[in-house]
Amino acid sequence: MVHAFIMVKTGPGKSEQLVDSVRGLANVTEAHVVAGAYDIIAETDAEEVYEVLNASASDIQGLTGVTDTKTYIAMD
Repeated sequence: MVHAFIMVKTGPGKSEQLVDSVRGLANVTEAHVVAGAYDIIAETDAEEVYEVLNASASDIQGLTGVTDTKTYIAMD
């Protein structure tokens, strides 16, 4: 099992609108609006690293209003 965190930057005022869309994506187990350098943190679980990268690069970045993502794969 691959566990990862995807940090999401959104356009101004878009995080509250996007968090439910992020939560509804395959492999996303949780998503929260946060304060700091990123606007949303999504937690993912998948069988393969490819599925996590697809969630970030295709699914989340494909949402209108998302401007950037950064993915951190848990090592433990």
